[in-house]
Amino acid sequence: MDGRKFLARMAENWPAKVLSIGLAIFLFVFHRMSIVEERFFSVPLNIENLGAVMPSSSYPRMIRVSLRGEANSIFPIMEDDIEVFIDMEEIASPGTYRIPVQWRKKGTALAADTLQISVDPIEISISLDHKISKFVPLEASFRGQVDYGYTMTSYSLSPSQVIVDGPAELMGGISELLTEIIDLDGRNTDFSLMVNVQYSDPLIVIRGNAASEFLGTISRIIPVRNILDVPIAITGLMEGFDGELELNAASINLEGENQDAIVNFEPPPDFLKVDCSGISEPGDYVLRVQAGDAGNISLRVDPIEVRIRISQAGY
Repeated sequence: MDGRKFLARMAENWPAKVLSIGLAIFLFVFHRMSIVEERFFSVPLNIENLGAVMPSSSYPRMIRVSLRGEANSIFPIMEDDIEVFIDMEEIASPGTYRIPVQWRKKGTALAADTLQISVDPIEISISLDHKISKFVPLEASFRGQVDYGYTMTSYSLSPSQVIVDGPAELMGGISELLTEIIDLDGRNTDFSLMVNVQYSDPLIVIRGNAASEFLGTISRIIPVRNILDVPIAITGLMEGFDGELELNAASINLEGENQDAIVNFEPPPDFLKVDCSGISEPGDYVLRVQAGDAGNISLRVDPIEVRIRISQAGY
């Protein structure tokens, strides 16, 4: 068949042939579109290449990511296989900037060649200020009470301070940081635990792992009571002598495990006394103040000695 006959045959019924080709193309495109899937999720926004400046106002922390492609390509992709970031390498001065949001693939997303990725928003507005770094002391934050009859006598944090980075405008108002709440309820022995450092402002960055080791020392409370002006009796004085005390009363300090016994204790008559049985001549003497039996209560007398003047009776 020569060329003229071939062209003539091709020209026969050309409208129908063009329509058939157009329909085939439409069906192909429709089929491709019917197997394309779309998936959405949000990922954290990373700030890269920060130098001498830091964000000083709020900005979007999460960016919406759209994946478009065949189902077997997009659904195996994990959310952390797409990184979203802004690059601050070209910015060194405080101010407000509009910066494009970029993305990169990693992990399973690298194998999806036909994957289409888009982000929302495509750029953000961010205010920057000079970065300030300083040491900030830590303070423990407590809840509840230790067991009855006990007290927390001391505690320590290690480290006791952290290095904090933040914008100059905010750093001036930061004098301390608190730990997460430490529950004291029912504790009656020393204890230690790791506690995180609390900071509510996302513009503040703590270097390291933002944690500290807490060590609390708990001791049993020893009940104590002071009784004042307890009379001092003179005993054992030989016949024919008189005695005159420089101080007629003393105080008693009570300590013990039984708080009820300490609270209810009342010194009987002549509970405190000085024994003059060893004195046979008039004069001035210093005698020890003796206390009676207080059971299981430990006591201390103040003063422990008093001065007494011994004289002949009637003089």
